[in-house]
Amino acid sequence: MAFPKITHKKSKSIFKLQVVLSLVLLLLFSCEDKLSQYPSNAFAQENFWRTESDALIALTGMYRGGIEFGTQVVPSDWWTYCGMVFLELATDNGYDRRGDNSTINRLTNGTLLPNNNVINGYWQGSYKRIAICNDFLENIESVNMSTEKIQRMAAEAKFLRATQYFYMSQFWGAVPLVTETLTPEEANNVVKAEKSVIVQFVIDELAAAVQDLPAYGELQASEMGRASKQAALAFLGRIYLSEKRFTEASAAYKQIIDLGDNEIDPDYQSLFNPNGENSSENIFSSQFAPGQAPNALPQHAYPAISGGWHFVNPLGSLTDAYGFDDGSPLSYDDPRFNYDDMGENRDPRFRYNFLWNNSTFGSNIYNCHPDATSSVDQLTYSKQATRSGYGLRKFFDESFTGNLRNDYGGNIPIIRYAEVLLSYLEAELEAGNPITQELLDQTINAVRGRASVGLPAIQETNAAALRPILRNERRIELAFEGIRLWDIFRWEIGEEVLVGDFWGAPFPDSEKYATTSKKLDPDFRWFVTSKNFRPGVDDQWPIPESEVNINPNLGQ
Repeated sequence: MAFPKITHKKSKSIFKLQVVLSLVLLLLFSCEDKLSQYPSNAFAQENFWRTESDALIALTGMYRGGIEFGTQVVPSDWWTYCGMVFLELATDNGYDRRGDNSTINRLTNGTLLPNNNVINGYWQGSYKRIAICNDFLENIESVNMSTEKIQRMAAEAKFLRATQYFYMSQFWGAVPLVTETLTPEEANNVVKAEKSVIVQFVIDELAAAVQDLPAYGELQASEMGRASKQAALAFLGRIYLSEKRFTEASAAYKQIIDLGDNEIDPDYQSLFNPNGENSSENIFSSQFAPGQAPNALPQHAYPAISGGWHFVNPLGSLTDAYGFDDGSPLSYDDPRFNYDDMGENRDPRFRYNFLWNNSTFGSNIYNCHPDATSSVDQLTYSKQATRSGYGLRKFFDESFTGNLRNDYGGNIPIIRYAEVLLSYLEAELEAGNPITQELLDQTINAVRGRASVGLPAIQETNAAALRPILRNERRIELAFEGIRLWDIFRWEIGEEVLVGDFWGAPFPDSEKYATTSKKLDPDFRWFVTSKNFRPGVDDQWPIPESEVNINPNLGQ
């Protein structure tokens, strides 16, 4: 079935293509001796910061930050596909096929240590982008261009810097607050600021950025990918939510709604591939371009039958959260549940987001049955194939036929309007404000009622009863968009959802199940892993060991 498309700003973004030209122009803060060195592809400072062209090159460098193009497993930035999609593998949504010793799985299975290379990647990437932003803010005033353009670009720098401190405040808490370019000696002796100081800095910077950023509706087609008022307000809403300042969070999200530039797209699936990536629902996205700035997620996540490495394995705890298409919860005992076609009669987002046994992916049939010994996608503990009986469909244009590492250019959303609406409802609920049918229709029902989903409207207005409904809606709507671990931390539910055994798809007709699944289940679900999340330990990451070794102040 075809759905009408929102055509707002569908033109190809020139800014997206400029990402490939971004150059790092400053000292890279990493608490190492290399701090004093410029990269070999940088312009000399004394010959730069003169023209508007210089400023635009530096601007694209800020947006690129630590993003590396091509395949990667350890995140170099929060906004790489690795930084967003793979972070979900540390949650109850997914599993890293490489096994329990994977450093991604170790984030939440009770074995997290300060030498974990994933947290080090996020740390290094955060301060790399912060350093770029600091250098930009120190030099933009000297460029020969209009005051208006300088103010806008400075606001973009403040927004980008604030987002990095947002992430760091959420996952580390107390971290160094660096707001200017440092000498090597200064960098190696920085001290941590309290989390409350970091949080207030984020709030102040985002609030200031909102004033000078254009509204989303004012962005030109060539500027898609640049920050808007709505993007800054959305991160402002996030920081208020995490601090349980729900009235202020509600006000931030309400501003986005009242600006009226964004709306829920009728076609859910296209939001995550090049066909619909510039929909007005995608407020702010990580930009990729075929060939020069590729998104290599297809190589990592495609099934083996399609040439991929099947790195991303959705867990049954997530897939079972997608109920039936009448809005009722899933039950294997319900006659509507079809073991031979698990997408039948389901919430349509199950079909848009996942692969399951005998489903079609592009021109291929995905055969992951445990008994399918001749299939490259057979569910085992050894093949380069699924570990859960599920695969990832979300983010992919199935008509794509290019090189999986180098030719895919699909953006990945960082902020969607759907998140804004669900967060607004959460803020209103947690602030203790009355929940009305009008509010439900404006928020959660707009998300689940889009034409391509069409689920019945929620009518529950009791806050206690609505809370689990809303949290589940948020989980299934935003699956694999890099938000779930943050939600688990701020809701303080790690010991509820990240402890115990985790299972995959059910295979009641499998002859091999009883002798091959490492644990057996009455519903014949495939055993994937066990987790032992430690509340008070794993919900605040340790500062990387390599950083503390250089600067003992960071370990205090």
